[in-house]
Amino acid sequence: MTQARASPPADIMAEINITPFTDVLLVLLIIFMILAAISTPPGFQKQVARAPRPRLNDPAQQFPIVVTVTGADDITLDGQAASFGQLYKTMAGAVHRHAQRHQSTYIELIADAQASYNAIIKVLDAARQAGDEDVGFVVR
Repeated sequence: MTQARASPPADIMAEINITPFTDVLLVLLIIFMILAAISTPPGFQKQVARAPRPRLNDPAQQFPIVVTVTGADDITLDGQAASFGQLYKTMAGAVHRHAQRHQSTYIELIADAQASYNAIIKVLDAARQAGDEDVGFVVR
């Protein structure tokens, strides 16, 4: 007995409908966009919040170490100019003096909007190396 093989008709086309797949991807895209907008990390705010007024009876607020960074990256520490090369030594001396005289090593960092992040990070690193991590950014 011979078996007859039937050939497939030539008019059958195999198509995949991608419309439901595209709909699901668009819905997921919208969900992820909404979640990304809601769960923005706290460091990415667009405006800096106003700082509360300091309590005047707090010794840390009465005798702070004032560090100023200008737009030209000039740094002053308690009114004295400090170069990048001597910043760590000068910061350690200021923290030591304030700890002995005022029992406070609170640092107020005042920086121009044009100051480079490199200068600000170096000031923060110098404060950390000096053993002081109590730094506040002054908003004016």
